[in-house]
Amino acid sequence: MSHHPPTRRIGFILTGVMTISNTASAVKLVSELISGGISSATQLLASGGSIWLTNVVIFSLWFWDLDRGGPGARAEATKSWPDFLFPQMTDPTFAPTDWHPKFIDYLYMSFTNASAFSPTDVMPLTRWAKMLMLLQSTTSLIVVGLVVARAVNILH
Repeated sequence: MSHHPPTRRIGFILTGVMTISNTASAVKLVSELISGGISSATQLLASGGSIWLTNVVIFSLWFWDLDRGGPGARAEATKSWPDFLFPQMTDPTFAPTDWHPKFIDYLYMSFTNASAFSPTDVMPLTRWAKMLMLLQSTTSLIVVGLVVARAVNILH
């Protein structure tokens, strides 16, 4: 029997379904790009942008739901060691002593990781956090790189 409450398991399942769906969309887009099946820059940018933005939201959900055992465990401080180190956690003058990240913090972290292809101000501390950020950066790099390259080619 799982130690996760039913609502958390449902969240994992739904995020997993979104991950699989977006990955399939990214694979289809890359396949179309390689085969030359997309000839409209507008269609390409809309598809690539949608996949990239969905990727940001999906990874923010994963980060939010997995860091320190999830939002409930974080709020109760049941796990001593964080998986991600936010700047507010490094110095008591940056935030109240009871500060803990909310979803918007993970959304910001996911956006900056997907945009910069690397961590910016939030550092992954555990191996799973590093691997998840690596996977997000790689996905973003592939989608953005191929979409931009093909869009420039179409426009010329």
